Formats: sequence, C-alpha cells, structure tokens
Amino acid sequence: MDASDWLTELYGRLPHLVREAVEGLDDDLLATPPVEGANTIAWLVWHLTRVQDHHIAELIGGEQRYLAEGWHERFGRGPDAQDHGYGHGAAEVASVRTSAADLIGYFDAVHDRTIAFLEGLTDDDLDRVVDEAWDPPVTMGVRLASVASDDLQHVGQAAYVRGLLDRRDRVT
Repeated sequence: MDASDWLTELYGRLPHLVREAVEGLDDDLLATPPVEGANTIAWLVWHLTRVQDHHIAELIGGEQRYLAEGWHERFGRGPDAQDHGYGHGAAEVASVRTSAADLIGYFDAVHDRTIAFLEGLTDDDLDRVVDEAWDPPVTMGVRLASVASDDLQHVGQAAYVRGLLDRRDRVT
C-alpha cells in the first residue's frame, strides 16, 4: 500500500462516522450542548469540515468549497475564509445552527475533493514543505496527518455528545 492508498483509506472512514453523528437529529438537538458552554454536534461537524476544507484548499491552491459553493450562507455565516472555529467561544459555538442535511452536504462536497486530491498524490509529494511558519517547516504529509487527526477527534467528540444527548432524552 502506498501513501496515497493509505491516506485515501484513512480519510475514507470519515463519511460513515459523520453520518452516524448527525443523521436523524433535528436542528435543535444538533445545536444542543451536553452542558452549558460546551461544543455542540453541529459545531463539531462544521468545524472538522471547515478545517479539512481550509487546509485542502491551501494544498491544492484552490478556493474553499465553503465560499465557492455558498455553504457559508447555508450556515448563516459571512464569507470569511478564516472562519473555521479556532478560538471560538461558547457564543460562537452556539451560533452554528443548521440541519443534518446541510452538515452532511458540506462534508460530502469537501470529502469528495479531498479524496480526488489524495488519489493523485505520490510518496514524494508528502515531503514537500507547505508551511514554513513552523520550526521545523510543515510538510504535506504532516499537514494531512494533522487534518486527519483533528477530524477523527472531532467526529468522535460529536458521537460522544450524541450519546450523552440520547441518554439524557431516555433518562428524563
């Protein structure tokens, strides 16, 4: 298995996990934090998709799907390419309100482009420096590992929050 195949396999696990976290939930449950001030399922899935969209767009030298396809409007947000959730406080987390269909639709649009990009990578591509602002500079391989790690953590958190909300609904 070469790096392209391995990365495609890794990122290919995300769609099922995203769907498990959001399908069947209404807008209110998606926007319900497990405790006051905590991240919501809507914010977690929006954020993991925003990070992937932002970083993959940079790697391919293209525009983010968020802006190019008007997803920011569906999420009721402005056309800010840097609005991806880093540094958001409780009020900003709570402001991400949307439907499961829009979360999945945006994720799918980003995921499809990511997979197409990964399928064309060579092992040598992964050694290319993509960000010299860090010491040591960040290579494409490190950036792709970082995005996958972030996405997997956040989709796991979304699944956990869903479990808490499901349990709370059964207990009360």
